[in-house]
Amino acid sequence: MYTAPNQTGSGSKSDEQLPSWDLSDLYPSPDSPELKNDLDRARSKVEIFATNWQGNLENASGQEIAMAIDLYQEVSEILGRIGSYAQLIFATDSTDAKNAQFYQYINEQITSISTKTLFFTLELNRISEESMQEKLENSALLAWKPFLDSIRVFRPYQLSDEVEKVLHEKSVTGRTAWSRLYDETLASMQVTVQDEQVTLGEALNKLSSNERLVRENAAKGLGESFNSNLRLFSLITNTLAKDKHITDEWRKFPRVDSERNCDNMIEDEVVDALVNAVTEDYQRLSHRYFRLKAKWLGLEKLQHWDRNAPLPDDNDQIIPWEKAKEIVHTAYHEFNPEMGDMIKEFLDKPWIDATLRPGKSSGAFAHPTVPEVHPYILLNYHGRNRDVMTLAHELGHGIHQILAADQGYIQSNTPLTLAETASVFGEMLTFQSLLRNQKTPEQRRIMLSRKVEDMLNTVVRQIAFYQFERKVHEARQTNELLPEQIGQFWIETQQASLGPAFEFTPEYQSYWTYIPHFIHSPFYVYAYAFGDCLVNALYKVYQDGHENFQEKYIEMLKAGGTKKHKELLAPFGLDASDPAFWRKGLDVISQFIDELEQA
Repeated sequence: MYTAPNQTGSGSKSDEQLPSWDLSDLYPSPDSPELKNDLDRARSKVEIFATNWQGNLENASGQEIAMAIDLYQEVSEILGRIGSYAQLIFATDSTDAKNAQFYQYINEQITSISTKTLFFTLELNRISEESMQEKLENSALLAWKPFLDSIRVFRPYQLSDEVEKVLHEKSVTGRTAWSRLYDETLASMQVTVQDEQVTLGEALNKLSSNERLVRENAAKGLGESFNSNLRLFSLITNTLAKDKHITDEWRKFPRVDSERNCDNMIEDEVVDALVNAVTEDYQRLSHRYFRLKAKWLGLEKLQHWDRNAPLPDDNDQIIPWEKAKEIVHTAYHEFNPEMGDMIKEFLDKPWIDATLRPGKSSGAFAHPTVPEVHPYILLNYHGRNRDVMTLAHELGHGIHQILAADQGYIQSNTPLTLAETASVFGEMLTFQSLLRNQKTPEQRRIMLSRKVEDMLNTVVRQIAFYQFERKVHEARQTNELLPEQIGQFWIETQQASLGPAFEFTPEYQSYWTYIPHFIHSPFYVYAYAFGDCLVNALYKVYQDGHENFQEKYIEMLKAGGTKKHKELLAPFGLDASDPAFWRKGLDVISQFIDELEQA
């Protein structure tokens, strides 16, 4: 049985035991017979699958293609289970050589096996639209239409079978290998803060200290560590951006973010409407808020290490883990008892790893694994208010993944834009629950300021990240970028988004290096802003007493990846393609700032 070490870890602010996950619901251990048997079973099934279906899909009936998809899902689910296990072990401690070796071995095995299924989606996409419509008259195949839609959106960009196979097989020594190098470098990084060596996560946590000198020293230590690895991070970024450009050119994607937009099943113009709406609101939102914050902190100018500083009268007391569990469970249960029960199961069982330890992945995530096994949640719990909100966020993902599991392995996955809905909605529920319990105007002001900062981080900061990525990827099409050029793109987008209240010291030019989305998932970041604005509009519908809101909301989550954003939002009277939709979401943030200005 593989269980992460259960310890509080270096840098914890509490003596209480934080939970670590138990991965034995997936496999007993990396060398277990169960895992080996699943690898053998996947190899056997994929041979049968390829023998029966390769070259035969064009003339197959709708019923036969539905049978083929059933078998494809079986193989994909076995590989998904194995891959999840390896990824979660690696996330537990990516500096452990055995974990890294196991992770690489599993990636290579999965790539080798899945290569033999590669023909399937390619051949499905070669079926003409007219022929596919005829086949979809079969009810068994019609049930798979969302899956077919999700792959056929890439039909115009598909390459020959031989090229697709080469790209797939070489990914294990290409993008995957560079991503692993990035992860291992980041996880092993030590940051010097006032002559003390701390992990990256601990140093980042100090940026939220209520002592300005602590924040400044942490910021300078982080800058030194990032700069010492700057050439490596720049090489990784340049290589992956060029790799993407080469593939995009072969596929003839019109924009650097086109592949991501197709994957999200979202139109380019909807993304542009979101980005333009947020950018146009920089002054009304972040610029205005940070002028207020500078005044509250008694500063003429904010430094970058002041961005997440607590207010002077916010002692940001450590919230024990048991209290955090109670806060989040109460918020979900008040909204819907069924969801409260699901949250309790996560909190009572070893499905969460919140322990602080060297080598563990920084940040947080909820990993969906496979439908017959629950998701696993990783976070690094320092006991701050933001950590409680992170717990609420990731549990929202967990609930979404469980509710969508009935759609099956390949149709339960939700596009990124909608995947953030449940998580951000969970944050909003937790925030509103806490806000209702504030007893004084000052406590309310502190809560509101925390929420505004979280929303600005989710909306404004993520759109600035998106604009940074566009600059990098578009510039890399012509030349390799010097670290100074990448740093300049970073400073430009940060200055534009955060506004004149800030000035940036030189070391901040390297702070782009610790954002893992840039490496793992190019252009992922706008999904956060999409989700936050969507949730703001959705929560307003809930507050206005929309009939049967809770039931409709749960049905929306149960849909998984079977419906597009227009279908999912229609029951609530919302339409993301309408520019006014984004204004509704941004207005919520602006109204919170209005209240803070008047406080």
